[in-house]
Amino acid sequence: MSSQTSSHKPRVAVVFGGRSSEHAISVLTAGAVLRAIDREKYDVLPIGITTDGRWALTADAPDRMAITDRRLPSVAELAESAEGGVVLPVDPTNREVVYSEPGSVPKALGEVDVVFPVLHGPYGEDGTLQGLLELSGVPYVGSGVLASAVGQDKDYMKRVFASFGLPVGPYEVIRPREWEQDPAAARKKIVDFAGEHGWPLFVKPARAGSSMGISKVDDLSGLDAAIEEARSHDPKILVESLLRGREIECGVLEFEDGPRASVPAEIPPVTAHDFYDFEAKYIDSATGIVPAPLTAEQTAKIQELAVAAFEAASCEGLVRADFFLQDNGEFVINEINTLPGFTPISMYPRMWQESGVSYPELIDRLLQAALRRSTGLR
Repeated sequence: MSSQTSSHKPRVAVVFGGRSSEHAISVLTAGAVLRAIDREKYDVLPIGITTDGRWALTADAPDRMAITDRRLPSVAELAESAEGGVVLPVDPTNREVVYSEPGSVPKALGEVDVVFPVLHGPYGEDGTLQGLLELSGVPYVGSGVLASAVGQDKDYMKRVFASFGLPVGPYEVIRPREWEQDPAAARKKIVDFAGEHGWPLFVKPARAGSSMGISKVDDLSGLDAAIEEARSHDPKILVESLLRGREIECGVLEFEDGPRASVPAEIPPVTAHDFYDFEAKYIDSATGIVPAPLTAEQTAKIQELAVAAFEAASCEGLVRADFFLQDNGEFVINEINTLPGFTPISMYPRMWQESGVSYPELIDRLLQAALRRSTGLR
């Protein structure tokens, strides 16, 4: 860490955007985070990653990082230059961030004390950025390489949870080579799964989020289109059976004495949508019920399971854990998000707000937890 004096404020690089299909959601999250960071306590450097992977110096303009007339924002619209690039040195002895443009002398932007990555999906939430930051020796908010990778890949996430005795629902995986080499056999694998667990099925990318690329399939006629839609986001796909029950979420936050769970929230059925898809989440602003109307015993159980999932995947900082409360009264964990959305309508900050942790305090706690940790093995 760079040397600090009493007058030195920790410098936070908020990194957002990215190459995944969740680029715009990351920009929305960055706007909310930038708005909430205490500028009297922290210096802030916004860095956007464009959809083609360029690291751009961007305007510190949260108001421009919003949905306008149902149109999603992008880093390209916020970049200071169409060609300039930001370089974070992969050298733990040097945290000097440099900005350069073609034909110009590189400009030093100063050192960074901590990175707040608000990227969602591949190339940001999946351990790739975390690995870069580990090599650079720069502390960062959230989980490390392993937990980020496990949290991104729903296949291995479920395998980890099952190995720790956590309840997971029935699922099947179609790997890239299976579909590419023998689609008929892969299709039969799914049909056999449907024969055992029933229709409808949910077909989804194994390593995407924000409900991107998910299709609800009621019968065989819609299967191929759903597979192609999921594969447009990820060549590895996941097939899940319909779990009848209520959708319940719970936040986990790292405190000084360890992880704690928030009050849970319920995602009610969305009447205008077939399920809680991308449009329902971000365009039509579907709202959850916080706190969820559960019994004290149910609340305690889901909080216990959420923290257990956090620990099972070796997470750090924060997690949003998503569950189904089945009609038989049993909880099944659907997935965790190691970098959940922080948009104004996102469930994670709303759950902590109801738990007594305000949005600014939530951001501060995450940054302080990151500053307490070292990079490397821990």
